[in-house]
Amino acid sequence: MNSQGERWTTDQVLALAPDEASRKAGGKLATPGPWPDTGAGRSAVWGLCKGSGKKPYQTVVDTKGPAFTCSCPSRKFPCKHALGLLLLWAGAEGTVAAGEPPPWAAEWLAGRRERAAGRTADGAPGGGTASRAPSDPEAAERRAERRMRRIGAGATELEQRLADLLRSGLASAGRTASWGETAARMVDAQAPGLASRVRELDSVVAVSGPDWPARLLEECALLHLLSRGFLGIERLPAPLAATVRARVGLTTEAADLLAGSGTTTVRDRWLVLSQQDSDDGKLTTRRIFLRGERTGRMALYLSFGGAHRPLDLALPPGLAIDADLAYYPGARPLRALLGERHAQAAPGPVPPGCGVDAALAAYGDALRDDPWLDSWPVVLADVTPIPARSGEGWQLADADGESAIPLDPRCLGRTGLWQLAAISGGEPVTVFGECGHRGFLPLTAWDPAPVAL
Repeated sequence: MNSQGERWTTDQVLALAPDEASRKAGGKLATPGPWPDTGAGRSAVWGLCKGSGKKPYQTVVDTKGPAFTCSCPSRKFPCKHALGLLLLWAGAEGTVAAGEPPPWAAEWLAGRRERAAGRTADGAPGGGTASRAPSDPEAAERRAERRMRRIGAGATELEQRLADLLRSGLASAGRTASWGETAARMVDAQAPGLASRVRELDSVVAVSGPDWPARLLEECALLHLLSRGFLGIERLPAPLAATVRARVGLTTEAADLLAGSGTTTVRDRWLVLSQQDSDDGKLTTRRIFLRGERTGRMALYLSFGGAHRPLDLALPPGLAIDADLAYYPGARPLRALLGERHAQAAPGPVPPGCGVDAALAAYGDALRDDPWLDSWPVVLADVTPIPARSGEGWQLADADGESAIPLDPRCLGRTGLWQLAAISGGEPVTVFGECGHRGFLPLTAWDPAPVAL
């Protein structure tokens, strides 16, 4: 450990990039030339970067988060300037000199750490955002009851639409039926989870080929199960009821989660397995998968950002962090809120994994508890990627050749597949991804350092 804190590797920095274009742009800025002034110290890196205007961009990175700020107009988090600064810092020691942050950097760092301390005092540490208690609890309870009634009405209407579809026949109605209006009705009923699943029915018909009636029937059955589950939610066991509530779109506030007596909080050294960003043009969603080194438990941390709301946490794959995680309630808990951190993130080991049969069994066990799951996170150990052959797609095969799993068609055509094959070189590797009904979606491979796919 030096005076600037734990120095990152280039791979750890590049893993933070939101896309390939940002990686390339950040790499071009990873030289001293564009940076007339840089420094590092107190778990932070800062610098002034020459831009197209007269005034240089002010870039600061809190490596303890990590978190980023830059005066450039980019909507990406981190932007190319933050990536370039981190790559410069991660290079040869001494390229970014140790020192004290200038006022413009110190002000942002102090404000960020004061907000973090305030969240801790409010009961939502480590990146969670506390919700203020309602000024009128009775009014809040009445609003919640009204929403439950509206969702119940929406679920009843959806049941009628599904019954009409089955009565008329999938084969005759499936190709011509449009679910957009029904989805809009679910939005009006304040059930965004139901609306999302209804919208998927159109895509099932469009992309499922000749098997579309069977796939449409499966999806309608899951929708029916969810709507009936909500309409009878008071008779469900508490964990399953929590899952149904989450699936229809009823969220649990962070402050309520941490204050709840039934919240499951687990302290462990959590290994970061992957980090992915997706952007729909309005909202950026970051998904970070973690695995407990002692407990072996999987966790998913979600954060959201927009044009004026930067993402609050970045953890590149390969790091490990000693922290508390508070799991959201459910029959098969996965999503979690990051609580108190007991140490700074540091490089972690390659995670232990399992074979293909055990991965499929893990997904089956999770599906038994939550039938609406699309996939379950697993680490596959000693598997070899097999490129597509005539009539077959890509596969991951166990080293003994006894079992293999097809890769999710959504990843076909991605350069990451050939990157995975190059990492393997025909030899077994460790791969993390999501195992589901479509196959296995690889996200990270170890060579021996983690590589995002």
